[in-house]
Amino acid sequence: MSELYYSVDVTWYDLKKKESFLVEGWMFAPDAKTIKTVVFDQDGKEVPSKISWKERPDVETARQDIGVSGPVGFRLEILEMPKWIKGLKYLEIQAFCQETKTILARLENREIRKTMLDSTIIYEVDVKQLLETQLVVQGWFVDMLGVDRISVMDEKQKKISCEIYRTVREDARVKYADYIEKNHEVGFTIRIPRDAIHTSRVRVCFESKLGQRSYWIDVKEMQRESTKAGRLYNVLRPGKFSENMEYIREHNLGNFVDYVRRTVSQEYSNYSLWVKNHRPDKNEIQKQRKHKFGYNPKISIVIPLYNTPVKYLKQIVDSIVTQTYENWELCLADGSPDQTVEKYIRSHYRNEKRVIYRHLSENKGISENTNAAVAMATGDYIMLSDHDDVVEQGALFEIVKAINENPKIDILYTDEDKISMDGKIYFEPNFKPDFNPFFLESNNYICHIFVVRTSIMKQIGGFRREFDGAQDYDLILRCWEATSADRICHIPKVLYHWRCHPNSTAANPESKRYAYEAGAKALDEHFARRGVKAHAEITHNLGIYRIHREVLGHPKVSIIIPNKDHTEDLETCLASVTEKTTYDNYEILVVENNSTDPNTFAYYEKMTERYPKTRLLTWEREFNYAAINNFAVQEASGEYLLFLNNDVELITENWIEQMLGICQQPEVGIVGVKLYYPDETIQHAGVIIGLGGVAGHIFSGVSRYEPSYVGRAIMPQNLSAVTAACMMMKRSVFEQVDGFDEKFQVAFNDVDLCMKTTQEGYQVVFTPDVELYHYESKSRGVEDTGNKQSRFYQEVYRFESKWPDILKKGDPYYNVNLSLENGNCNLRDYMS
Repeated sequence: MSELYYSVDVTWYDLKKKESFLVEGWMFAPDAKTIKTVVFDQDGKEVPSKISWKERPDVETARQDIGVSGPVGFRLEILEMPKWIKGLKYLEIQAFCQETKTILARLENREIRKTMLDSTIIYEVDVKQLLETQLVVQGWFVDMLGVDRISVMDEKQKKISCEIYRTVREDARVKYADYIEKNHEVGFTIRIPRDAIHTSRVRVCFESKLGQRSYWIDVKEMQRESTKAGRLYNVLRPGKFSENMEYIREHNLGNFVDYVRRTVSQEYSNYSLWVKNHRPDKNEIQKQRKHKFGYNPKISIVIPLYNTPVKYLKQIVDSIVTQTYENWELCLADGSPDQTVEKYIRSHYRNEKRVIYRHLSENKGISENTNAAVAMATGDYIMLSDHDDVVEQGALFEIVKAINENPKIDILYTDEDKISMDGKIYFEPNFKPDFNPFFLESNNYICHIFVVRTSIMKQIGGFRREFDGAQDYDLILRCWEATSADRICHIPKVLYHWRCHPNSTAANPESKRYAYEAGAKALDEHFARRGVKAHAEITHNLGIYRIHREVLGHPKVSIIIPNKDHTEDLETCLASVTEKTTYDNYEILVVENNSTDPNTFAYYEKMTERYPKTRLLTWEREFNYAAINNFAVQEASGEYLLFLNNDVELITENWIEQMLGICQQPEVGIVGVKLYYPDETIQHAGVIIGLGGVAGHIFSGVSRYEPSYVGRAIMPQNLSAVTAACMMMKRSVFEQVDGFDEKFQVAFNDVDLCMKTTQEGYQVVFTPDVELYHYESKSRGVEDTGNKQSRFYQEVYRFESKWPDILKKGDPYYNVNLSLENGNCNLRDYMS
């Protein structure tokens, strides 16, 4: 009799065949020539199966004691598993060796189902956010069997009523391209009303015909962590002592204190309190009422009405009537089929001569109704408002104050937030940047409040009905075209509250998809009017557009890569650029500087042969990043310069075309891109001046797939600076600003270059549509010596001395209401 040695290593469900349950392992009998396997159910009925064999060198090495040799690894395929699973209690896998039976495994029904579920239901939760009115959960879910249902349950197994809508998730589609159709909506957003949650935890159920997988959310813990005290306890609780001490040993006590401060920094859970603390008090209100401006323009607030509920109508009209600035008129154009709204207005505001009402003969839609209200206006400026929102009491005062500070202003816009249906809770504030053209061409970030000089409104012809749904977006784009950026003013105060209806685009973007199609059309016409060869594409993040810009001509691009040793990094970089780049008119200049490893020079000897577009330059002085790049530019022959670190790896194949499409625009000087750490978190999505002290990366450490604050991590936008780890620049502009400032030997030289570029009137643009991995300063190391730290602080002082105004006033592409302690766009503390 021959003894059978065996091990069952893994069981799994074949996703491609969708019918086979697989069991893998190894078995070996020293004296047996053949081993037969049979699978039986609980009734002794044979279940169809087949086995294949393969080499297992690991087993041969580990089990030399029994003389293992030959193909001992097996894969047992149990066929037609969905057919058997229904009435199955268990399966028994038997092996027969010289008439001796061995039971290799007994698989219970629940084990088989769990394995099949884990293989067929794949999901990922990207975002969990506990807001004041709702719990928002976002992610994606793929059911390989095609059933694809989602529900939400509480701990008592009671179904929770909530909104669930689906979107296309390109990242998931690429990951599981064999199983997901191109436009299949595997993404999900779940909005669970907080008043519908009655247990400490809820679970999201991902359902298949085989069963379901659950994702549990601890709501009570999220509530606790939403307070500063709760977050502080979570960081300093006894169970974290060892981890915290390890952090202190590695990073020092000062950095640990900074880490604690960032962790407990103000977030949005108590935003309503923030609103109350930032409102003018009674004394300030009285001061505003008594204030005498040198110029008192009349502001015409235009509002189209249609079956407006009286309680909301009262709130919007009252919020105008009680304004602290008095030279205004309210123009109401009513397309309602009955007189309910008219009776209310005439009875409650008959003594208010500044409220002008007109009942339209018919409802012509949002654009034509608004045009009717505009036709009633006699003011110097037109202000837009919806019929059921709320305007802050001091809004007009702030607008007129800004106009007095700069009488040339043609357009003004403010920050905004959302308000619950009952008007009691404020949430999701949108703290906007100053005028940001590329951001506006990605989404209508301006929205409310929007104020425009009346002459411009007449010049462009008002609203266009063919853009209903995105009529405001179309209007804003045309107003921008009729003026210049220096005549557009942003007021960084929340002066407008957008009421969040369950079916409004404020609450559920899917409810008005036609609006986004109109938005894409508005952008296409905007580009055509400006002579820009580009078109807009609706993305799965509705309201956000991807812009495809054509490359003009076939300009040469010079890619400049400084390098010191670390040839493995350089090889990864060069290989990815050479193998993936779809653009052909480029050269690569590798700048050798101070390498000491002989293998580096051996690598260089073969480099130009292996990568024909590559040239080797040698920098013979001490390391100075700015000087090295300036030196390389003198040797470059390209019309466009592309500065690149040696420790990056390309992801986006058409990266050069994407960057050129932006950099070729006459107003653009520099383009930066999105960089990731190897763990798929963001390393760079732009630089904010003042962040962390001098300048810092926004959204660093956030998931690659997370849209982040108001979607800023996934939209092109103007910024004050980007990193030169991957940065394209017009050569003409580089020469105009005299290149890198060589006094910034290591730090801030790229930020300084960007600042000089904007100072000359050119724009710096970040695009997330170009992606690379960045292995973060491996080649240079950290500032870990006295000399390095001394140099770093000298460069900090130089930057602060050179650019004091922006550090004092704040980055125009950020917002003064957002924290500078970290890059997550948290609120500044409401006490500050």
